[in-house]
Amino acid sequence: MQSNSGKILIVDDDPIQRRLLQEAVQKFGHKVKLAENGAEAVRILTGPEGADVDLVILDMVMPELDGIGVLTKIRGQKISIPVIVQTAHGGIDAVVSAMNAGAQDFVVKPVGPERLDVSIRNLLKTSALEGEITRFRKQASGTLTFSDIITHSPAMERVINLGKRAASSNIPILIEGESGVGKELIASAIQGSGDRKSKPLVTVNCGAIPDNLVESILFGHEKGAFTGAVDKHVGKFQEAHGGTLFLDEVGELPPEVQVKLLRAIQENEIDPIGAKRPVKVDFRLISATNRRLIDQVKEGAFREDLYYRLNVFPIWIPPLRDRHEDIPALTRHFLARFAAEERKPQVASIAPDALAMLQAYNWPGNIRQLENTVFRAVVLCDGASLTADDFPQVAAAIDHNPQVASRSSMSAHAAPMSAAAEAPSTPAAGSPASDTALPNHDQIAQTHSAASHDAFRHAAPFGFMRSLDNDGHVRKLVDVEEELIRTAINHYSGRMTEVAKRLGIGRSTLYRKLKEYGLEDQDGNKDAAA
Repeated sequence: MQSNSGKILIVDDDPIQRRLLQEAVQKFGHKVKLAENGAEAVRILTGPEGADVDLVILDMVMPELDGIGVLTKIRGQKISIPVIVQTAHGGIDAVVSAMNAGAQDFVVKPVGPERLDVSIRNLLKTSALEGEITRFRKQASGTLTFSDIITHSPAMERVINLGKRAASSNIPILIEGESGVGKELIASAIQGSGDRKSKPLVTVNCGAIPDNLVESILFGHEKGAFTGAVDKHVGKFQEAHGGTLFLDEVGELPPEVQVKLLRAIQENEIDPIGAKRPVKVDFRLISATNRRLIDQVKEGAFREDLYYRLNVFPIWIPPLRDRHEDIPALTRHFLARFAAEERKPQVASIAPDALAMLQAYNWPGNIRQLENTVFRAVVLCDGASLTADDFPQVAAAIDHNPQVASRSSMSAHAAPMSAAAEAPSTPAAGSPASDTALPNHDQIAQTHSAASHDAFRHAAPFGFMRSLDNDGHVRKLVDVEEELIRTAINHYSGRMTEVAKRLGIGRSTLYRKLKEYGLEDQDGNKDAAA
């Protein structure tokens, strides 16, 4: 069995035809969603559910809104999802009309399974490759938007919602997250969604510049300003004039450069080395770090005043292990890209057991590691589908971790069940089929959630609190309140007057709550100095 793990919408008013197509598509390894008519299909594709659909199989002849009508409506709303149309006969006029309306392929009823499988795999691969090319072009031109980001994760949806809010203003943004989670992509989407779209997005990796060159690279220098300065050099701030400056790994900046950065933010002007007068610059600043800047502030390695200038609008990007829902779509896009780059068009899919293995892995290097892993797998692959054997390093890591290996095995067996569970024809709760399928799927989700929450608790930057417990339920108010008080005491170094002020409660109330939560020992008697 091969799978690109796409979700396919089947649109047909004939229940028997819907059922036949559903069984065939699920046999190919895909998830299925059903629509009984054209109007329902348009509602799905134009609503929130449309983001999860990767391909449509569309009947041409339906009452009220036919296939051509559906194509006209979705293409009119710039929905570029690939569509395979079904025709009762292969008349040339019907085919031409469908293609002109925006269909990518057609099949004649009754369609053979092999023909349908080839069409689905080719279109999913082509769509993924086109998406990659579009993203590259948009990122290069400064027009990338949040709709171009590949995600099916609620955690990333929250990130995107925050990014959209920030994009509409000129507020300084600090993006925090582990290496490889996609901080630069979010920065590009923020820039491409605001007033500065199509303007320069200048990226600087502060951790990759030698300390003696940082000031010159960021702020520029005049000819003759120092030994070796044979020409005038325009710094990154001036390159970003009118656009956005993205400072990646901003915590690596040396102290003397932090002072000049603070002045640039406050005054919107810079002092190139050797210049007689300051230079005005108009830029939007986005910073990023894979370390907790507040810890560096406490250690004296980062200026506190600069930290508060950068951390006006913080955005935390969760690691890939906390959003495993994104792995299938990301894998498919990387597969299409590298198969094209390596001139291996025959590599068109990934086997379900291999995909389950990828979803079970912890991915300490996040999306960048997944990208490189798929690249290596495409190079190793000799067949038409990536298999578990093409991911030897992931397989070895899972073999050394029995818990993860068990989760991988469960995911591989649960994949077709979860696909069936999404269709309206799923057996009712309490039937033998539902009693075997759903608990396995839930167990996988809970196992992953429990494994990832501890990592999230340690990885989340200071000041961020979880809203869900380890079982995925909303945390109790008393638990959230206790954690917030602990955070405030830590943040304000035990100065209870300041803690009470910032929490918006009286000192007597604060001390009562300290007693309730057993936190009296955290009262460090520092109010006398406050």
